[in-house]
Amino acid sequence: MSKYNKLLIGFIICILCISPIAGANIDWNTFQGNLNHTGYVDDNSDFVTNLWAFNMESPVVGSPAIYGDFLYVVSQEGILKVIDMENGTEDWSFNLKGDSNATPVVSNNTVFVGNNQSFKAIDIESQDILWKYNTSDESIQGAAYVDNDTVYVGCDNGHIYGFNIADGNKTFEADLGDDEIVSSPIVVNGSLYVGSTNGNVYCINLNNTNITWQYATGDAIYSSPSYAYGKIIIGSDDDSLYALNETNGDLCWDYDLNNKVKSSPCIDEYNNNVYIGSDEGNLTCLDLRDGTFKWSHATGAPVQSTPAIKEDLIAFGSNDGTGYVLNKYTGEEEFTYNPGTILFNSEITSSPVINGNSLFFADHSGHVYSLNMDKNEVPASEYLYYTLAIFVVILVVIVVVVKTIKKHNKR
Repeated sequence: MSKYNKLLIGFIICILCISPIAGANIDWNTFQGNLNHTGYVDDNSDFVTNLWAFNMESPVVGSPAIYGDFLYVVSQEGILKVIDMENGTEDWSFNLKGDSNATPVVSNNTVFVGNNQSFKAIDIESQDILWKYNTSDESIQGAAYVDNDTVYVGCDNGHIYGFNIADGNKTFEADLGDDEIVSSPIVVNGSLYVGSTNGNVYCINLNNTNITWQYATGDAIYSSPSYAYGKIIIGSDDDSLYALNETNGDLCWDYDLNNKVKSSPCIDEYNNNVYIGSDEGNLTCLDLRDGTFKWSHATGAPVQSTPAIKEDLIAFGSNDGTGYVLNKYTGEEEFTYNPGTILFNSEITSSPVINGNSLFFADHSGHVYSLNMDKNEVPASEYLYYTLAIFVVILVVIVVVVKTIKKHNKR
């Protein structure tokens, strides 16, 4: 074998060895990780799923992001926590200096997240601010979208901004009126799609900031659009889910869910299903192609979180304080987890995310939970002990009352 061939073989072996490491940190560049909002990362870690609960110390409204071996979560008090997914310990944290309901996205070793005062880019290595854009006390409530060298985000002042991810220079701005942009934008084929609380869905040309088309629903839009097969799917507070043609905004189909739709749609392209929650308390499965009803699963309260999909399972949270895992084909329950043990229920509006067999979700009590989807295992809840203590106290009171009544009757 020639010296040249040996060097070539050695080079190829080196590339194969370092490729898994180089590809480990998959960008989470939009709400729920992709245009389908599946909230899933194929296990890119070498750890075994563990059960744990992490206290953020204030409610979590936004959804987590996955990057490498870590979970990125923002509390309502505006504290970004970076949590080791293996053991639930804090790796580092960052004070955003302002309340936040926003969902972080992570791309190119940078966290992009907003709060009630600004939009920030935070370097993961140094944990310092790379740049920030002040929004004059107007909140950024949604997640951003990273497209190549630009990050796009909506603001409560009705503007969509685009910033150069390297230096924060504003390269794009579209004024959609005075209403709030809570919906998280997506970018498809050179156009940006987003909903507004004025009830309109917008398609904006990224080359010139012109509105290509807009579609009026009957009420405010808090839902974030998802995309598949030429359709923009989005919910509205007018009780309906809409499928719109990406090119011209024509209505492909709509479906009445009987109550407000603040949840964002999750799409399974492989079986042409779209999953959506509603304030009626249901998670509903519809046919992506024509909106035909397939199944619905009832919970005890509004479903405002967006589901996450892993293989034949779908996970979501409900405001009844329960996390649900269903069979995605039938809607039948595989298992549930109620960390508040009924007496201490806390709303789950944050959307769950999945890394391999690990399912993560957060609630308004400020806790983040790690569950094992493969084995249907859940962490022990600290509220279980409080609940047991209350039942013991009630039982003691009942015993005392019964004894007192018996003594009184004997007299």
